[in-house]
Amino acid sequence: MNVFHGEGGRHLSMSNGGTEVFVDVLMLAVSTLARELWDFRFAALLTLQDQNVMGRGVVGFDLAELDWGDTPQERAAAKDFLLRVLDLALTRHRWEELTYEPPHAEGYLRTYRAMVEAFAPATARSDAGVLPGTHEAATTSCVRHRVLGALPFWEGCVFCTAGV
Repeated sequence: MNVFHGEGGRHLSMSNGGTEVFVDVLMLAVSTLARELWDFRFAALLTLQDQNVMGRGVVGFDLAELDWGDTPQERAAAKDFLLRVLDLALTRHRWEELTYEPPHAEGYLRTYRAMVEAFAPATARSDAGVLPGTHEAATTSCVRHRVLGALPFWEGCVFCTAGV
């Protein structure tokens, strides 16, 4: 079981297939909205949730272990970005490009959005090293799938590693 944690014991547990869907629909949205360095760092974190590379049942992260920024403005911008990503994904942005129908994706996204909305970034332990550093930000794009790739971790994107 893959688990994404929020505050106060809130979490989103998903099967391996559910996690793959969750990461896929988030990558479609993140790749469209990323503009700032934090956004590309978060995209890199999503690529590290690729079970085709990392292994099944071993991915997930805790919102409290992300580096949300040093100032209240940086933390607010990072949280706003993540909420905008979730909102865009909830519109089924580019889902017609998926090779499958994601029946539970909307529920996962709504649950995770509520967790992010309730989360206070000022409480995060940003020294946990979960969010990839600035030199590891996902700034390259997969030409074939038009999403951010996983460089420098591995070549390809989450769709390439799935054989799509």
